[in-house]
Amino acid sequence: MSTYFEDLSLSEPILRALNEEKYETPTAIQRAAIPELLAGRDLLATARTGTGKTAAFALPILQRLNQTRTKKRRGIRCLILTPTRELALQVEDSLRRYGRHLPIRTAVILGGVPQSTQIKALKRKPDILVATPGRLIDLRDQGFVRLEKAEMLVLDEADRMLDMGFVRDVRRIVSELPHDRQTMFFSATMSPDVIRLAADMLQDPAEVAVSPPASTSETVTQQVLFVRRTNKLALLTMILKEHAMERTLVFTRTKHRADRLMRHLAREGISADSIHSNKTQKARQKALAAFDRGEIKVLVATDIVARGIDVLGISHVVNYEMPNDPESYVHRIGRTARAGADGIAVSLCDSEEVKMLKEIERLTNDTIVTVDDHPFHSDLIASLRLDRPATRRPSLRRRARPRRPVARRVR
Repeated sequence: MSTYFEDLSLSEPILRALNEEKYETPTAIQRAAIPELLAGRDLLATARTGTGKTAAFALPILQRLNQTRTKKRRGIRCLILTPTRELALQVEDSLRRYGRHLPIRTAVILGGVPQSTQIKALKRKPDILVATPGRLIDLRDQGFVRLEKAEMLVLDEADRMLDMGFVRDVRRIVSELPHDRQTMFFSATMSPDVIRLAADMLQDPAEVAVSPPASTSETVTQQVLFVRRTNKLALLTMILKEHAMERTLVFTRTKHRADRLMRHLAREGISADSIHSNKTQKARQKALAAFDRGEIKVLVATDIVARGIDVLGISHVVNYEMPNDPESYVHRIGRTARAGADGIAVSLCDSEEVKMLKEIERLTNDTIVTVDDHPFHSDLIASLRLDRPATRRPSLRRRARPRRPVARRVR
């Protein structure tokens, strides 16, 4: 098993960039995927969010393109498709950082912003294009994108791509690519639809699975607080004010509630912003940048960022509302405890959400610890969970002073 990036046959310019990024040890997905991709094989990878999959495909792509480059630029040689704008920007930024010492050009095209800057970038003939499907098809139909010379294709977050209804767009785009290409297929889950899509696009792929489907990270402490819906706002405000929550991502199910919650927190003196699909791309990037720099303490979001951002240092994820889809819970809490860090995930569960909680626990095969020593705890709602009784850890009972939710990590 490779212990260092030097063991993976990566070139000196890439190793130098990784050293500058303070990367030392490859993750499991990187150890498994990079040798296969450097050998030119197609890849079918199942990897939970936060496992380092972007570097797993970006590093071999950069190396192979650099090894076969010519003085005359041939246009787009690698296409990377992502389901969300935030993920597209994140992937393109990673490519620039890892390839800073290579003469490889990258470009990103996505919706929500004027296309003029993107057209200029395309005219410079980038080697790698990162794109969301809708904007790619739009610019392709206008004659600004040519894909007949593409040698590599990456589908990142393929399951999310299907969930968002992009399957027809993806199939149309892939049909325009050369048949003789290297295809990399990354997905957090492998539903029958995902497997069928992969089967249509991959040829004799290497298969890599570094985590069980729908598994949660062991470094995330999960807690649930049973509370009446009318008390959720007061409970969240209390938690944010009384506990050391350095950088908190709060999830809601709707865009309007995200905005209302953000405005309430601001009135309570808590620095916050919101992010959802109704906001312009410029506003979304501004909110993310402020959150990343620590200028705001709380970012209130819908599931648009459950798999679309990679902000280090998120200490807490709060499910203000439980997700309708249990798999979204896994992706939500995966925003914390990244890059080997620890994190805390707190879910505020009302009576109508107990069913969602049970579905999450069935999916993850885990029982989320109940925290009940807060002034808004509801015994009635907690009793609805009797068929899956909450587990309690001895350390919770041994504390000398009264406990408060999420004040300390459960050990």
